[in-house]
Amino acid sequence: MLLRMGKPIKKISRSENPVHHGEHRYEHWLVDNQVYFITARCRDQFPAIASERAKEIFWDRFAHYTAECGFTPWVTSLLDNHYHTLGYLREGSQLSKMMQRVHGSVAKLVNDLLPARRAEFWRDVKYKEYSDGCIRDELQARRAYRYTLTQAVRHGVAQDWREYAHTRVNVELELAIRRSHQLKAFMEEVPYKRYLKKPK
Repeated sequence: MLLRMGKPIKKISRSENPVHHGEHRYEHWLVDNQVYFITARCRDQFPAIASERAKEIFWDRFAHYTAECGFTPWVTSLLDNHYHTLGYLREGSQLSKMMQRVHGSVAKLVNDLLPARRAEFWRDVKYKEYSDGCIRDELQARRAYRYTLTQAVRHGVAQDWREYAHTRVNVELELAIRRSHQLKAFMEEVPYKRYLKKPK
């Protein structure tokens, strides 16, 4: 358990060995009062969620379990084989529970629609059913919001995100940013490697 900015950070991983082949093993951070970016993809990039019925199932289960677990989605985009969501989580301990329930129920119900069942439905790589990141600051939040909002455009599904029914805005960006500052829901003192300049 680490403590940053007065926030306890619990780290969980499927392995007790923090390093694998010289690389730091992926882990989930469970942090209270935090903005999260979450993404997941179907195994082998298979378009398991291509049908409208499959998408209805996803939205129904996503709405149910995010509400149950205290996650407030700001913006979510669902495509045929993956989704992204950005939002606020009240209790970090609820992250694993929420993801297990969303993914488990969607996998079961969507598999019922498919001609052949997909084992390890969400597992993009071994032991990694989803990725989550704690948003560090306003700049990263704005980038993640725009990235999620424009997924349908990026993938050539629509020319404008408003034309795509499966990009959903629950909280407008400026309101979300303002409220996050009020709640101190960013992890500003923790550097985000992707945005650090590499030494020359």
